[in-house]
Amino acid sequence: MPHNSSARKHGGEHSDGGGSASKIQRVKAGRVSEDNEKKSSSKRLKDVEISVPIVYGTISFWLGKKANEYHSHKWTVYVRGATNEDLGVVIKRVVFTLHPSFSNPTRAVESPPFELSESGWGEFEIVITIHFHNDVCDKQLDLYHHLKLYPEDESGTQSTKKPVVVETYDEMVFSEPSESFFARVQNHPAVIVPRLPASFNLPPPESIDDMNERKRGDTNDHPLSQWFMNFSEADELLKLAAARQQVQAHIARIKRQMIVKFLGLDDRG
Repeated sequence: MPHNSSARKHGGEHSDGGGSASKIQRVKAGRVSEDNEKKSSSKRLKDVEISVPIVYGTISFWLGKKANEYHSHKWTVYVRGATNEDLGVVIKRVVFTLHPSFSNPTRAVESPPFELSESGWGEFEIVITIHFHNDVCDKQLDLYHHLKLYPEDESGTQSTKKPVVVETYDEMVFSEPSESFFARVQNHPAVIVPRLPASFNLPPPESIDDMNERKRGDTNDHPLSQWFMNFSEADELLKLAAARQQVQAHIARIKRQMIVKFLGLDDRG
């Protein structure tokens, strides 16, 4: 935060150095209203869901010798594809709401990469508001992220080369998508779409203003990409399998305890 903000706060999910802290959510983003459906002349696909994995978070660097009382860190807040693809095919704009002590605290980013860089000395909650294209969803999606500047272990030495990274993996789920939306993203690497019957004919995808001018997969060459956390479906499946094994082992222990207790009661009888 700038110099006129309150004292820095600690808390929330965080990570020391180059490591990343993460949590997983699944957000239902809604669907297109009937009014927008009529405007786009696109029908909705019943019993179909489109999933868009995203990651949002912050990367903060200590300024070292360049740090002063009011500017100790430089940081970037962002929304990116889970594997760093261009999200402009789904997202129209992202609005970042910073601490009110910043000049112009509400900042809108109209095209990818959807990110904002600033400098300051304090931690605070950033509101990230995602606006979608008209044929995707009428409602905005509000996300909340706590900016973390300082490592978890405050006794440790800060580094100008190793940032503090905090990221959250999320999945935006769109139920009953419009045909135009489905057609536009069905082969896009950032979007998970189901297979439709071979006999089903989709209309040609509708173009989005300036879409051709955007660099597809723009965040793949992002200067901060070395610090991005890798999220993959395979990793999540491994985590789920490990959790299932732990649950099964716990159930087996409880069953053994119940059997032993039951047999003990019988022996006393």
